[in-house]
Amino acid sequence: MEGLGPVTLQVADDECVCLTGPSGAGKTRLLRAVADLDPHQGEVFLDGVSSLQVPAPEWRRRVALLPAESHWWGDRVGEHFAAGDIAGLQALGFEPGVVDWSVARLSSGERQRLALLRMLALAPQVLLLDEPTANLDPANIERVETLLTDYRCTHDAALLWVSHDVAQAERVAQRVLRIEQGRLAADRPGHRQ
Repeated sequence: MEGLGPVTLQVADDECVCLTGPSGAGKTRLLRAVADLDPHQGEVFLDGVSSLQVPAPEWRRRVALLPAESHWWGDRVGEHFAAGDIAGLQALGFEPGVVDWSVARLSSGERQRLALLRMLALAPQVLLLDEPTANLDPANIERVETLLTDYRCTHDAALLWVSHDVAQAERVAQRVLRIEQGRLAADRPGHRQ
């Protein structure tokens, strides 16, 4: 990837690794490359299987990217979920009636939380999270952090989480890595859980 790399990174099952670094350092580019959304010269493996051996839609279901800005294609929230059934609504502060809401009425924080639930409905093995709490107030940040930690632990999922919030990185991650000047380096350990 232009301006970044080469990068060697391994994230274990049930591990959260936070990526930090200045804006423009390549954090989002790295996530997009792992999700097989941008061309790159490297190889990405999941359980020993290369992304090159898996059809792209299946890879992106197993290795799911939550972008900083989510995309919505239907007019109503429920259209974005199978049978309109959204697990985890209450955990993120929503009432069941949200499925009938117009997407246009959602705030950026509501969109972000619902996009997270939409992604988790696919039951991915790897979560690529591009600043998943950037537009949220403290109560909703705590809800999202709790939901993601619970998902990681109950599904043995690997999380690669981009955050500019040092305190958040220390709360949620087992390891914190920094991208700066095109290189990936250990920054500091996160918490141990």
